[in-house]
Amino acid sequence: MSGADNVVWLGTPAFPEAARTALADTRLRANLRRATGTIRDKRLAVAAELEDWEELREHAAAVKRHTLRHLDHHLLRLEKAVTAAGGVVHWAADAAEANRIVAHLVKVTGEDEVVKVKSMATQEIGLNEALAEAGIRAYETDLAELIVQLGGDRPSHILVPAIHRGRSEIREIFRREMGEWGRPAPEGLTDEPRDLAEAARLHLREKFLRAKVAVSGANFAAADTGTVVVVESEGNGRMCLTLPETLITVMGIEKVLPSYADLEVFLQLLPRSSTGERMNPYTSLWTGLAEGDGPRNFHLVLLDNGRSATLADEVGRQALACIRCSACLNVCPVYERTGGHAYGSVYPGPIGAVLTPQLVGVENAASLPFASTLCGACYDACPVKINIPEVLVHLRAEVVEAKRRDRLLPTPEALAMKAAGAVLSSPRRLAAVQRLAAAGARLVARDGLIGALPGPFARWSGTRDTPAPARESLRAWWRRTRTPVNEDRRTPTEGKERR
Repeated sequence: MSGADNVVWLGTPAFPEAARTALADTRLRANLRRATGTIRDKRLAVAAELEDWEELREHAAAVKRHTLRHLDHHLLRLEKAVTAAGGVVHWAADAAEANRIVAHLVKVTGEDEVVKVKSMATQEIGLNEALAEAGIRAYETDLAELIVQLGGDRPSHILVPAIHRGRSEIREIFRREMGEWGRPAPEGLTDEPRDLAEAARLHLREKFLRAKVAVSGANFAAADTGTVVVVESEGNGRMCLTLPETLITVMGIEKVLPSYADLEVFLQLLPRSSTGERMNPYTSLWTGLAEGDGPRNFHLVLLDNGRSATLADEVGRQALACIRCSACLNVCPVYERTGGHAYGSVYPGPIGAVLTPQLVGVENAASLPFASTLCGACYDACPVKINIPEVLVHLRAEVVEAKRRDRLLPTPEALAMKAAGAVLSSPRRLAAVQRLAAAGARLVARDGLIGALPGPFARWSGTRDTPAPARESLRAWWRRTRTPVNEDRRTPTEGKERR
């Protein structure tokens, strides 16, 4: 499968159609409103505690801009540092190559199962499915990812993949599916959060204790030391990163930072922006291998999968600065009403609307740049100051241009815009059209408003109240009412002021 096949869920409807379906699900909308509102309020509270919050954002944005401009240099530094620390670095141009590398590394160990730390990169490349085809079973250990996996579902949020599920639904999934994947759910399981968490803990514990191979993602990697970082809230990551004999980390190439010291800034921004916490409960850092501590083998797979092509776009490349905090999702009015599945991609919300089309090509995700009101709330919330509205407009232009190139004849909209240009470029033509529009509008207007217009204007006018043009244009009114001002008609005061 290609990178595009994995990043975008093939067979899913385009955003407008999927959004209409999601809007009809009142329970989904209630779950989203409650969850995003809670996270949003917590983020605002903890961010306000830092007097230098905006300075931290500026610094992080500057680090990311520098890193992306010199990405090749920092990646080579990272490879050298990881290798010197006892790790092995692999380069994957696309999803298929990354999946082959990971499957081969697992098979070399002789194992047929792996435990996984939550990772957007492995979801992006469809690693679980690729491992299954190779006879290897992957077990998700993050609670929300476990819910999604057991339910045969797809994630709908970067931070909380099962945000669309209620407690009663989770209980039924555990009761029905846990036994097929390992230890079954306890008898009499309730939908209380404590009971559900305990059921997941018992189910996963045996997997942690017997697993010989783990697969993780990475939040950051320091180029100067080769240190890789994973932050999480449950402790499952710590178990996966320390107990197995072999650790395989799949990391997008944009996650590298120039130096270990840069973590000081990002480890303040990420938890506050994602979970509304001052720091993550578990922050795991490792540098290669250590005798008698942790895995005996460490492999770092550096994933491109469309990132180099994105880097070539001077406007769009800023999307690669994303630290996957999900702050933009939690403030987005569109996401709050539609949920993540409507985006048809492993990257939902505003960041998905700008990242996915660039990773797979705008022709494969043409509706996503339009999945936004351009309100700018995402830009205000982003801890690394990605100007998402700017990228959305940029990508919309690319979509329109691509459609224009594919058409043999111009669209009605293009013809209308060309005609408008001709009218607006001539005062005489504009005045004539205004007179005609005013006369025609008076014939069809009711209570000063025009209803749905025919032809190519039907979709636009059918959802808007269009006021009828005034009987007289501003230019005509000005010519009729203005009186030339002469020196004799100035007041004494005006004369003094001018002198």
